[in-house]
Amino acid sequence: MYGDVHKKVPIPVTSDLDPLTMLTDDADVATWQNEGLPADRMSTENATILTNCERWPLVIDPQLQGIKWIKNKYGEDLRVIRIGQRGYLDIMENALGAGEAVLIENLEESVDPVLGPLLGRETIKKGRCIKIGDKECEYNSSFRLILHTKLANPHYQPEMQAQCTLINFTVTRDGLEDQLLAAVVSMERPDLEELKSNLTKQQNGFKITLKTLEDNLLSRLSSASGNFLGDTALVENLETTKRTAAEIEEKVKEAKVTELKINEAREHYRPAAGRASLLYFIMNDLNKIHPMYQFSLKAFSVVFQMAVNRAPADEVLKQRVANLIDSITFSVFQYTTRGLFECDKLTYTAQVTFQILLINKEINPNELDFLLRYPAQPGLSSPVDFLSNQSWGGIKALSTMDEFRNLDRDIEGSAKRWKKFVESECPEKEKFPQEWKNKTTLQQLCMMRALRPDRMTYAVRDFVEEKLGTKYVGGRSLDFSTSFEESGPAIPMFFILSPGVDPLKDVERHGKKLGWTFDNKNFHNVSLGQGQEVVAEQALDLAAKEGHWVILQNIHLVAKWLSILEKKMEQHSEGSHENFRVFISAEPAPSPEGHIIPQGILENSIKITNEPPTGMHANLHKALDNFSQDTLEMCARENEFKSILFALCYFHAVVAERRKFGPQGWNRSYPFNTGDLTISVNVLYNYLEANAKVPYDDLRYLFGEIMYGGHITDDWDRRLCRTYLEEFIKLEMMEGEVLLAAGFPLPPNLDYNGYHQYIDDLLPPESPYLYGLHPNAEIGFLTLTSEKLFRTVLEMQPRDSSGREGGATTREEKVKATLDEVMEKLPEEFNIAELMSKAEERTPYVVVAFQECERMNNLTSEIKRSLKELDLGLKGELTMTSDMENLLSSIFFDQIPDSWSKRAYPSMAGLANWFVDLLGRIKELETWTSDFAIPSAVWLAGFFNPQSFLTAIMQSMARRNEWPLDKMCLQCDVTKKTREDCSGPPREGSYIHGLFMEGARWDSQGGIIADARLKELTPTMPVIFIKAIPVDKQDTRNLYPCPVYKTRLRGPTYVWTFNLKTKEKPSKWVLAGVSLLLQI
Repeated sequence: MYGDVHKKVPIPVTSDLDPLTMLTDDADVATWQNEGLPADRMSTENATILTNCERWPLVIDPQLQGIKWIKNKYGEDLRVIRIGQRGYLDIMENALGAGEAVLIENLEESVDPVLGPLLGRETIKKGRCIKIGDKECEYNSSFRLILHTKLANPHYQPEMQAQCTLINFTVTRDGLEDQLLAAVVSMERPDLEELKSNLTKQQNGFKITLKTLEDNLLSRLSSASGNFLGDTALVENLETTKRTAAEIEEKVKEAKVTELKINEAREHYRPAAGRASLLYFIMNDLNKIHPMYQFSLKAFSVVFQMAVNRAPADEVLKQRVANLIDSITFSVFQYTTRGLFECDKLTYTAQVTFQILLINKEINPNELDFLLRYPAQPGLSSPVDFLSNQSWGGIKALSTMDEFRNLDRDIEGSAKRWKKFVESECPEKEKFPQEWKNKTTLQQLCMMRALRPDRMTYAVRDFVEEKLGTKYVGGRSLDFSTSFEESGPAIPMFFILSPGVDPLKDVERHGKKLGWTFDNKNFHNVSLGQGQEVVAEQALDLAAKEGHWVILQNIHLVAKWLSILEKKMEQHSEGSHENFRVFISAEPAPSPEGHIIPQGILENSIKITNEPPTGMHANLHKALDNFSQDTLEMCARENEFKSILFALCYFHAVVAERRKFGPQGWNRSYPFNTGDLTISVNVLYNYLEANAKVPYDDLRYLFGEIMYGGHITDDWDRRLCRTYLEEFIKLEMMEGEVLLAAGFPLPPNLDYNGYHQYIDDLLPPESPYLYGLHPNAEIGFLTLTSEKLFRTVLEMQPRDSSGREGGATTREEKVKATLDEVMEKLPEEFNIAELMSKAEERTPYVVVAFQECERMNNLTSEIKRSLKELDLGLKGELTMTSDMENLLSSIFFDQIPDSWSKRAYPSMAGLANWFVDLLGRIKELETWTSDFAIPSAVWLAGFFNPQSFLTAIMQSMARRNEWPLDKMCLQCDVTKKTREDCSGPPREGSYIHGLFMEGARWDSQGGIIADARLKELTPTMPVIFIKAIPVDKQDTRNLYPCPVYKTRLRGPTYVWTFNLKTKEKPSKWVLAGVSLLLQI
């Protein structure tokens, strides 16, 4: 900036001007570093601002490096308080009068208004007093206030920012690299580090000596009078200074040479420090995925040091550094992954792999950007039958890049070979056709993303294995005792709970081995809940003194007490007995907003997740494990009891594991647990003992509507639960005719071990068939999983990476391009008054059209308003607000901004596809409102509120035929027509088009629902003729009541129920989760 001004205006400016040299000198900096200030440039700048600023400094310090230095710098003279602690205002008043330094630590975003006058330095009585509350306190001018917060991104009121000097002590990647370099060199080459610190001290000594000599000389000169050449003492002093200065200059020259050599030797270790710094920042970003994932720099440093010590020694320096990098990477990987949920482990590993390769310049950033963002061209139709339109859009987008030129032509030209490749079982293990097999692994990933999105999780895992090594993808969880070795009085162990898993058994088992048990009175287990807080505090105090172990279970139940616990843990982290250990367990909050566990507890602890087993095989064994041979023998009617018990176990495993298929499994997620199963078995025992005949209906009602049904809030999910029980528990089960799944009959009368053996021998391998679902359900679920993986990794990319060298566009430029395109293509709003004058009569259909136009106006005006505001913000004419920031990042990540989606219709599309769809909806409305003639075939998905249109069909027919509206329903006949075949609307009712079926397909020849074809996830439905009929005229035989939803999210997007013809039992389609969707 200085340079720019200098070019325009000829102001004399010192070349290489550094403001630091004007505000501080090397002697100060050296002192600060001796006091524990990190040795990087940014920390030095921060310390300079803190010591020179006029206003009170407010230190933003999530890694607590700043506060550590401040406490060392002021030592005993510093009064450390927290807002809200007992008597903190008294300490403040005393310090004000005595002129002491006060540090307020761990500030939240709002500050106690009592401190307002102090923050604003509103002195009274000629600057001698300041009011605190209603009390006038003496104000000593040497009083110093330092504010400190641990929040990484706090939002303070503007007046707070005006009263304080904000100092950002957050560690930067380069800063941390320098700090870790010093750490690794001091461990690897203590001689070098010692030499360097001695040099620094010696240099600082020289500077101080020179300064005192100069000051001395100057004072002599200024006090000398007359002819000072006669003043022998002065002349001698001059000589001494000159000689000392010359000596020092010699030594400084020598030191410079030595320093160069030292720095050269240290630089060899920089790659290791760089890798560690990168890993810390990736780890630190994980809290964007889940607020439970908090890690402190202090804990990271411990892992880093252990990794350096663990790395194999080597005579060759280069090899030793490679060993260090490997050891650091794997140690941090292990430390982090044991605290992540299964679903997030691959996200983290992929992010580590991509970032390492980017920094080593081993991959092309544009290719990575394509893989993560997947900017498929919208609105294309695929020329080949084995690729969907979305896939073809991806191929076309990829073909515009140099490395992939002609990919689209090759696929069309050699369709047979590509079809075989795309339709293979595991394409990620196959070779690509033609010369495409010679592409780099990342380029093959980009192609695979377009061709088979459902295989991407496997492909990414293979990619990580190839680039980092097999040990990064092995699914072995760490043994508890290994993790325990890393814990200490200041490092608790934190178990993140999952339903149906008790990790504390491990703690008890390990305690027994080492001699910590309840009987020895050195093991305390407190399950938190009402009134248990005091018990927990006493246990912690005793254990810290005596070296006991404490388990605190379910701390998420005592939200108000957690800040006290955080303080207690902090107190006990220093000066406690070396054997003192704390084990904490808590359930994660269902949403980030509900997260209450304090950062201080999470970031310093070793986090461990324990998740229930996955897959039908493991779940069925686990369900059976709740019982024993004694359970099987307890009922007099052994045969019926055993059969129903086994069927219940299978039912329990199915309902729990079906969740993984997302909305096609259950509309909403329910916390079914082992308690439901064990209570159901108790009910079964009581009913069998009390009744002569097995009351199947009563049992199904109790299990399906009360025990399991008690969790269920959605009517369609209740129907699913009921259908499973009707299939599994019925009279025929005693005749051995019940199949629990295709190829898995209900077992005969066996003993307990026999049932376990039966599962091992006869249960078919894991597949959607075990749940009554079609194999396509797995493809859909895997595709969504991989989309989520890439979206998360994209959001975790470092902010600055988009402005890379090599002509890549910056974040703002990308957003501006999208913004201009949207503003240009968005049509004018509908003129409602003009439309009203055009409509001759207000028929139900016309009313629907008006409502839709009003809703559309509401949405488009918000889009225009927010984009204009953002445009001004990007130009610098408006201050960027947090709403504008959110809009900017939504557009950048191709997501629908919140303020738009609130006024829009439910959609799962990215922003680009959503906008194309929006323009289509506006066009449809324009056509309809031009003459208010109902279209020959109505695009039902084009409505904000499709229910209103379906209701309008009933209203208009009710008026025409004079039928009572409440005694009517809709009849839906699936025609053989396509949209193009409809030349005009029917005489009554309406043709609707644009629906898709999920879970099955429509057989137009037979006019019935049929099994879906493999890889056809959502086949299009033909035109459907909808008309209203009186309820008593509807046919109910051979019909499947099929729910219609707006999107694949199902649940809250329910629209209507269409009765579709079926030859098979409707229960088959219920279990397969068959539904109609308005958009995919």
